[in-house]
Amino acid sequence: MTSIETLRAVYHPTRRRIIDYLGIHEASQVTELAAALDEQVGSISHHLRMLERVGMVERAPELATDGRTSWWRASADSSFSWSVEEFDDRPADRMQAKAAEKLNIDHQFGKLVAWKRRADRAATEWRTAAFSSSTTTQATAAELDHLQELLNATTRDWIAAIDGDDGQQREPVFVFTHGFPSQP
Repeated sequence: MTSIETLRAVYHPTRRRIIDYLGIHEASQVTELAAALDEQVGSISHHLRMLERVGMVERAPELATDGRTSWWRASADSSFSWSVEEFDDRPADRMQAKAAEKLNIDHQFGKLVAWKRRADRAATEWRTAAFSSSTTTQATAAELDHLQELLNATTRDWIAAIDGDDGQQREPVFVFTHGFPSQP
């Protein structure tokens, strides 16, 4: 079960951007993160400590070349799935989880809208590779839960198979899926 503290930490807009940045760049110095996100170094350090507290990021001291640099990376457990229903027995936490869910949806659709605004200016290969996929079928709740597990495993395998040292130019890619009961 995901803790409400994790949701509070992850769904702060700056911390969400930090997680995204570290997911793309693997590890980064605090000063580099601050410059990339147009934030103050002290603010980034604070947000990193908040994310470290819930296990979303970790220090990477082996990358430091001197005692003045602070390196961080996303932790192995920085990807997670959760549901508002996990907080049904605690009304105050459920209310916070609903707010986090809204922030998450806003974040996801904001990225989609930003892509659609710039898609016509993107290279043909990226316009062709970008996709939208939907399916309507019948399933039990357990079967839908199993689909989520399969999609998460497929995404992890896909990421692990990317050879970042092959000399090819890569762009940050955002992928999101939703599955829920629906009427035609």
